Amino acid sequence: MTPKTSDTDPSGDMASPQGAALKVNTVSAQDIKDSLKAGVADFLARPVMSGFFGLFYAVFGLVFVWCLIWLGKVWMIIPAIVGFPLVAPFAAAGLYEMSRRLQSGEQFGWSDILTVMANQRKREMGWMAFVTLFIFWVWVYQVRLWLAIILQNASFSDFDGFLNTVFFTSEGWTFLAIGTCIGAGLSAVLFSVTVVAMPLLLDRETNFVSAMLASIRVVTENPVVMLGWAAIISATMLLSLIPAFLGLIFTLPILGHTTWHLYQRAVPPAED
Repeated sequence: MTPKTSDTDPSGDMASPQGAALKVNTVSAQDIKDSLKAGVADFLARPVMSGFFGLFYAVFGLVFVWCLIWLGKVWMIIPAIVGFPLVAPFAAAGLYEMSRRLQSGEQFGWSDILTVMANQRKREMGWMAFVTLFIFWVWVYQVRLWLAIILQNASFSDFDGFLNTVFFTSEGWTFLAIGTCIGAGLSAVLFSVTVVAMPLLLDRETNFVSAMLASIRVVTENPVVMLGWAAIISATMLLSLIPAFLGLIFTLPILGHTTWHLYQRAVPPAED
């Protein structure tokens, strides 16, 4: 069945370089299922290379947490772990390129994928990385703000003391409730602007504003389906963090490959 396509007017000077607004398709739960199946197939086709990206992300997470402990910033560990998945879309750029090449039947090696990733610094992907990291830092600093307001008299001399304060005091529950609401809002914003923007920027010559607008339209025109996809991503990523980030070795690559295939279903090919 051919997906239904919807158009909007070009958004002035911030439209794509060709001057036409990007079109988006209507996606369904079946598209999510088929994309997941294709993502798993891509992972199994090149498990070592795919797993490398997941391993790198997991090791970076462990080093990041260790650095926070070493610096005595134990209060940052939970927000860092919870917010860590926010930067996953940018980390998956190499996975998008792998899926693109597998789909087109191209042969490739490590140098091919790493070269494409390195070249993204010269393109609009760098601006999307800035958007992603900016939202991550907004998340971290709002946590610090609410810690100061709600838990101002608490002592966080060690991680166990921090956990006890957050999970076993009324002030800690208030902090968790506020942080959860704000975190959900920030995650929704980031998901909306990046869900197809990242693979789109890797795949096409367009600016990051047009890519974000297309991504937002995919979400707003398919709210139920995309909410389901966001829930799958969130649950999978957070569960993957529990065994010392090691679950990311498998889940990050599969989700990255899946995102590529979902992007292709959500955004029709550019017209020649």
